[in-house]
Amino acid sequence: MADVIYLSCDEDMPDHGGDQRWLIIEASDDGRFFGSGGSFKADGEWGGYGSLAESDLSLESALTAAQQWANKHVVPTIWVQPKPEGS
Repeated sequence: MADVIYLSCDEDMPDHGGDQRWLIIEASDDGRFFGSGGSFKADGEWGGYGSLAESDLSLESALTAAQQWANKHVVPTIWVQPKPEGS
């Protein structure tokens, strides 16, 4: 299971370069939580993650969907920004 690290509203996810697995959930001003990420597939091809609208409704649902994707694609850390930037 991926580690979950919470960021403050003025903190960014560390930049690990373009060849590292990553996943972030970011709060929006309208109360939704959008997930995005990237990882290598089993065949070595790069694949991206974008959350679905039904997963964006709460932090809990966004985190559940992100954990499933992270486990499948061996992403070690999910970064979470629970409040919009500038809050």
